[in-house]
Amino acid sequence: MTAAGPDETGRGRSPRVVDAIRDAVTGGEFAPNQRMVEAELSERYGVNRASVRDALLELASEGLVERIPNRGARVREVSLAEAVEITEVRMALEGLCAAKAAERATEEDRVALRGIAASMRDAVAAGDMFGYSDLNKRLHELVMTISGQATARTVLARLRGQNVRRQFRLAMHPGRPAVSLPEHLAIVDAVCAADPVAAEAAMRAHLRSVVDALPEVEKSHPRRFDAL
Repeated sequence: MTAAGPDETGRGRSPRVVDAIRDAVTGGEFAPNQRMVEAELSERYGVNRASVRDALLELASEGLVERIPNRGARVREVSLAEAVEITEVRMALEGLCAAKAAERATEEDRVALRGIAASMRDAVAAGDMFGYSDLNKRLHELVMTISGQATARTVLARLRGQNVRRQFRLAMHPGRPAVSLPEHLAIVDAVCAADPVAAEAAMRAHLRSVVDALPEVEKSHPRRFDAL
């Protein structure tokens, strides 16, 4: 990874350090409960320890890192119960975004949505689970962008960051793409039809399906998979 570089003053938080560590945590470079050693992070990102310390404080406020008294910081592990709660909050917010997207979508937006939907069909047909997982993320992000709901998007980015490992495991779960594909297609169809009621219902139904699947996925994957 490219070093984040020191901040101009040599003191305080460098936004690039926060972003770099956040990306490493949500990208699976650091496993749940892994210690975040300031000296090691300072060397890795080429910044002073004060910048790293401030970055970890910010990430703790986002729920990605937890600080343990007299033991420093570590990557926070999200429990199954919390993962369910996060997804239930997503149901409300992403349902809102889907409704707004149906009201605001331009013809260019509809073309982009249908293009992702077609690629998702191809990925499932080819058994390309990694490709499908990436398209899944792109579809949700596009719906949020089209919605123009900046506040919801900010909150959702934080929630998805906390739950990113389970989202990946769910997308990789055998048989899951065949279940979620028609759910995603229903979202696209409703947004493209400019039907906000149907769009919200389709998004909420999809995320309810995620809630229902989480316990099964939790049982079927060993804890070491969290390191991915």
